[in-house]
Amino acid sequence: MTQSKHDTQPAVQDVALIVGGGPGISSSCARLFAENGMRVCVAARNPEKVVLETLEKTHGVRRYACDASEPAAVAQLFGKVVQDLGTPRLVVHNIDGRVPGIFRKSVIEADPVMAFETLRNSAFSAFLVGQQATRLMLGNEPDANGARGTIIFTNASAALKGFPSSGAFAMACHAKSGLAQSMARELMPQGIHIANVPIDAAIGWTQEDGTRAHRLAGATVDDNMADPDHIAKTYLELHRQHRSTWAFEVVLRPWVEKW
Repeated sequence: MTQSKHDTQPAVQDVALIVGGGPGISSSCARLFAENGMRVCVAARNPEKVVLETLEKTHGVRRYACDASEPAAVAQLFGKVVQDLGTPRLVVHNIDGRVPGIFRKSVIEADPVMAFETLRNSAFSAFLVGQQATRLMLGNEPDANGARGTIIFTNASAALKGFPSSGAFAMACHAKSGLAQSMARELMPQGIHIANVPIDAAIGWTQEDGTRAHRLAGATVDDNMADPDHIAKTYLELHRQHRSTWAFEVVLRPWVEKW
């Protein structure tokens, strides 16, 4: 008996969760993932941001409120995502973590409370998100590539080089890299691809007038800033990589960046 097209089951869509929501990498990832057939959700402390509301309207992205530095909030987030959409196969932790008062402070000037909050917002939240994602992904059936899921940590050049007057942020970024490396050694043999992506650049996202700019570094000139749309393409490629060549650390920088 010939099976009609109405009897076939639709292909299961991957669920992608992006933790940390804003107009740069998170938005670019959400759009690209949705355009590639994924069911996408974004978590942020403030999910009512205009950019996230727009993503919901234009790409069907679900929005969730979550303080990713709180263990209970992260556990609740993953529970809601599973209930609403299913277990994620792609999780992106995209949180910078710096509190405004810690910028450009020498080690003598840096407020210890702000330094701790930076570490908590960045590395500790990465641990919480990675932990919950791992618990769920280990229960996924391996796909044709033998993969149960992908966890990507956005990082910064401070993970590779500690700049002057940036000790708190360098500490947090190095901690995040250490977490990612430990997870990769533990989980890649179990089918979970872990990737750490230090971005050595200001990120210039598209403004309303069509130009690309960064809130502190100004407008882009000759692609001197990282383009979040192309960062998103790298993340999607990481998720799709064959397991014989899984990349752990991918450092992204513009062609003009000194390093």
